[in-house]
Amino acid sequence: MTEADLELSSCSLAVHDIDEALDFYRDVLGFEVCTHVDSEGVERVSIRSPAHPLVQIFLVAPANDPGISPADRQAIESLMAKGFLSRLVFVTADCDATFERIEGAGAEVMQEPINRPDGARDCAFLDPSGTMLRFTQPRQARGGAAGSPRLST
Repeated sequence: MTEADLELSSCSLAVHDIDEALDFYRDVLGFEVCTHVDSEGVERVSIRSPAHPLVQIFLVAPANDPGISPADRQAIESLMAKGFLSRLVFVTADCDATFERIEGAGAEVMQEPINRPDGARDCAFLDPSGTMLRFTQPRQARGGAAGSPRLST
């Protein structure tokens, strides 16, 4: 296997409340629920974008995990509250339309759409758990020169 053979299959996203996160990712962003299981009091949910059905995001609520110590739970919750634990970057064909749709759903705006020096256009929001979500429209989607966009993180 070479580096070029690697593809992201799944990742985990810490959230305060699974139902609240599910409402946001499903109802606002349009993600699909892959699995939704409650096993021994621990809820497990995976979602995916219809545009990339092979990549799943597992929504996990650390506060509900019986295997996490109270001190670790408090540390995780503190990092989540400060927005330090996670950041997701999505690519969109129309940054302005994406911004209007998400803002219209009441999401907290972190950055209105701007043109970046690399020719891309992007905006940012916070999800209900404080995760920063960036939405980037690559330069070529805006009619600029072709090439691989560099996404901000």
